[in-house]
Amino acid sequence: MIVLVTGASGFLGRAVAAELVAAGHEVRTLQRRASGVDGATDTLGTITDPRIVAHATDGADGVVHLAAKVSLAGRPEEFRAVNVEGTTAMLDAAERAGVSRFVQVSSPSVAHSGSALAGVGAEPADPRHARGEYARTKAEAELLALARDSPSMHVVAVRPHIVWGPGDTQLVARVVERARAGRLPLLDGGTALIDSTYIDNAATGIRAALDRAPEAHGRAFVLTNGEPRPVGDLLAGICLAAGVQPPRWSVPAWLGRAAGSVIERVWAILPGTDEPPMTRFLAEQLSTAHWFDQRDTRRTLAWSPAVSIDEGLRRLAADYAR
Repeated sequence: MIVLVTGASGFLGRAVAAELVAAGHEVRTLQRRASGVDGATDTLGTITDPRIVAHATDGADGVVHLAAKVSLAGRPEEFRAVNVEGTTAMLDAAERAGVSRFVQVSSPSVAHSGSALAGVGAEPADPRHARGEYARTKAEAELLALARDSPSMHVVAVRPHIVWGPGDTQLVARVVERARAGRLPLLDGGTALIDSTYIDNAATGIRAALDRAPEAHGRAFVLTNGEPRPVGDLLAGICLAAGVQPPRWSVPAWLGRAAGSVIERVWAILPGTDEPPMTRFLAEQLSTAHWFDQRDTRRTLAWSPAVSIDEGLRRLAADYAR
């Protein structure tokens, strides 16, 4: 197929585009800077530009839509412009171009209202109760995408959870940087059980959603390694792979949430140059269980993860050693 991947200059988008090239598809990408993916044809621009979007989708058979504003802080209108209006523009262009398969890359946060998610599947996206502007706008975008599912354009939503691996400048790099500076606390001892997804598995899972769109369309699927671990263990594994001391100090979850609320208010007035060190959403993610039943995902998408968490940590350590 001719497949358009949006957001291919990001960590996950680049891996998905490379996976599709390796699978033999003709891959186009759309993002603001070069993707760096060998074998892909880049279009530089933004998904909020209808002219660029129309050009990129023209003649495509499939779309994998990853481009999004991903942040713990920011102005609501910025999230809405990219995550909601940009997704609408992509869907409109895909329908006009006759695209037959559309994969909306979403997030489990679209169904997270602050309480634990233990052994559940893909609960309905809920913009009213999702936490933070990113989750709210992604929830709305997922609902918009699934509403476009039709016999002529099969739409699937995929929610990869906590994607990490070598080259990750978001989660892994920030964990390591803050641990090295002694600024990475555990909340409630880091005992909350969470799922995560190694980067290679996330890429193959998204490719599987594209491949299986005729069978899986109209539905959302959470995608993880299926190996829940205490958050403290995962953070320690990442730190040890990078050769830094894992976090040793803990604060009560209620204190982390309160601090996150205060920092959010300060950040709204005086935004920093990086992500805020804590937000209420982040505190909830670090102190509540969120792991998912993967049986339906694996059965419907005919997919299973090939790289375990332990193997992923070994690869991460080898990358840091280089």
